[in-house]
Amino acid sequence: MNNLFSRGRTLSMAALSFAVLWPTLALAEESAIDSGDTAWILTSSALVLLMTPGLALFYAGMVRSKNVLSTMMLSFVAMGVMTVQWVVIGYSLSFAEGSTFVGGFAYLFLSGVGSEAADGLTIPHNVFMVFQGMFAIITPALISGGLAERIRFSTFVVFILLWGTLVYDPICHWVWGGGFLGEMNALDFAGGTVVHISSGVSALALAMIVGRRIGYPQSPMKPHNLGYTLLGTGILWFGWFGFNGGSALAADGAAANAFVVTHICAATAAVTWMLIEAMHRGKPSALGFASGAVCGLVGITPACGFVGVFGALAIGVTVSAICYGAVMAKSRLGYDDSLDAFGVHGVGGTWGALATGIFAVEAIGGTPGLLEGNPGQLWIQFVSVVVTFVYAFVVTVVLAKILDATMGLRVDEDDERQGLDLSAHGEAGYDL
Repeated sequence: MNNLFSRGRTLSMAALSFAVLWPTLALAEESAIDSGDTAWILTSSALVLLMTPGLALFYAGMVRSKNVLSTMMLSFVAMGVMTVQWVVIGYSLSFAEGSTFVGGFAYLFLSGVGSEAADGLTIPHNVFMVFQGMFAIITPALISGGLAERIRFSTFVVFILLWGTLVYDPICHWVWGGGFLGEMNALDFAGGTVVHISSGVSALALAMIVGRRIGYPQSPMKPHNLGYTLLGTGILWFGWFGFNGGSALAADGAAANAFVVTHICAATAAVTWMLIEAMHRGKPSALGFASGAVCGLVGITPACGFVGVFGALAIGVTVSAICYGAVMAKSRLGYDDSLDAFGVHGVGGTWGALATGIFAVEAIGGTPGLLEGNPGQLWIQFVSVVVTFVYAFVVTVVLAKILDATMGLRVDEDDERQGLDLSAHGEAGYDL
């Protein structure tokens, strides 16, 4: 009798324990969230956001002292404006289910974007959203490099709001949100087309419309503080590990590969630019090393999830050589891309996208490139580059023409001569 009572009590306790634990077990089974992956993407999001202040320093060091604050503000204002745009409509247009051209409106004001696992991922939906939002911040900030020292601040604010909605969001959807380039299997692991080609080409279009700075190229317009530029380079390099490594969207082997090849390519490109400059000009410069490092980071961005060490070394050498030539050709072609946004990001992103189709390794990213007997992938990469280039350029020109006619793109001549720190913001970068 005692044994029977003991067994009954044991069964009752087991049933009670099961009933208590069942909701927890069911929730654990339903949830695909992994704490390690979530921690990595949260960290990566912070790293990518840090890149925008790094970009501000990188750009600010290359302008004249009278424009240091205004140049930095063009990057910092994107952190505010593009965050709001992303929350209200940008994320939805990029990632909500829609057509092959643009997303729908299901995620307006982040409706339905909570802490549940994102579809097919092991991180919360809102973590994925905020990580992608950091890309939407830095991309229009990159454009400012082509317009520094002469763009009207208020017009730039309106421009990036419209550009983010009409250019960045659709292109992001094409590649990462279920659009036609993704369906074609165009490879862009972390933003060669989405970020660098779109911003670089748009910077070129705006620079051509706004026109050259007063006195360019006859008057010297030397960088006023290359220490800022080197510090900005270091911050960009550091943040790029989140930019590329985080794009794996998990703390896994793909993230590790992206992290490793990103560093290898950046270092290779920096050394290559330094050597080219030493042979061409007789001396290696700090600006040259910084430019080469950023070129390498840009070039490896689309490829970092698909290439190995050989590809990273090859892209590092070639992207510096190509971008160096593009920067040297600027003066001969007559346009004033103040801080080489097109020469570095547009050209570097283009080569990086094409190089992905050459050096992609099936064992790393699942898709072979030209060197592994798949020339079709290079053609797909070429098509994605051309489509992105044409779309970004044409829409930017239309936006620029409308804004120039309504608000004015360029500051007055007196304001430009005085410097935009005082004329646009009523402040001075230095009070010596």
